Amino acid sequence: MSQPALIVTGADLAQQALDLLTDFEIIYAGKTPTEDDMVALCQRHDPVAIIVRYGAVSAKVMDAATSLRVISKHGSGTDTIDKAAAQARGIEVRAAVGANAAAVAEQAMALLLACAKSVVDLNTRMHAGHWDKATHKSIELHGRIIGLVGLGAIGQRFARMCDAMGMKVLGFDPFAKYLPDYIQSVDLQTIWRESDAISLHCPLTPENRDMVNAQTLAQCKQGVIVVNTARGGLVNEVDLLAAVQSRQVFAAGLDSFAVEPMTALHIFHNAPNILLSPHIGGVTSDAYINMGVGAARNVLDVLAQATA
Repeated sequence: MSQPALIVTGADLAQQALDLLTDFEIIYAGKTPTEDDMVALCQRHDPVAIIVRYGAVSAKVMDAATSLRVISKHGSGTDTIDKAAAQARGIEVRAAVGANAAAVAEQAMALLLACAKSVVDLNTRMHAGHWDKATHKSIELHGRIIGLVGLGAIGQRFARMCDAMGMKVLGFDPFAKYLPDYIQSVDLQTIWRESDAISLHCPLTPENRDMVNAQTLAQCKQGVIVVNTARGGLVNEVDLLAAVQSRQVFAAGLDSFAVEPMTALHIFHNAPNILLSPHIGGVTSDAYINMGVGAARNVLDVLAQATA
């Protein structure tokens, strides 16, 4: 009897995850599967599960897999999965919540510090033979206010780091409960108005797309720092660039973008005071294992419930 099929929208999966999935035939879709690629694979193999690393899973893909019972995200963000379509078809969508929390929180802190301390610019100047000690002043984060949008596993881990540095932590998340004492829960207007630095840790939804825009940035303190390790669609990139150029925003550290991979000749290329990384916040060897294992366990849990 043949094994049930499981499609991975990627070229590999951690061995620790594969060890949990020995009862399945694993089919890899590659790192850049298109919708047509996924439809063809689903029609050919009729998977019971899809583990999503790259690309999107649309209603059309779901309709091509009549046996599909679960779509499991290799990570925490499920915005590339049509969740309404999945619900309508009785397909459960799961995320590996918290699996990459440490990795992404550390990347957010790296970008925050790099912005505040002008790490990249000073490094470039030093390599060019300059010694700017007499003219440069960094921003001290101790005593400053950090505003967090999103207080899930990543946001709360990042909040703990900020608290340890002596920062005052404000947070907005209408779904968060039982927050630690060092996070002060506030509304979004307070985040914009009072924060010296803002870090995004929320999922992308139709309601919060472009939430960082010309209007919200104008409400911020002059010289605010903006960090985004969540989803690129949260930020209006044209408005952010204009705010950095006007010095309303001191610097921005970005690990996610509206279109990925970032296209050549992007407006951020060569823009001063905008630090870029290619959506690698969750890309560490530890997170790779944790996300794979979390995704695999979610598949097994859902399928076990379906047969119970």
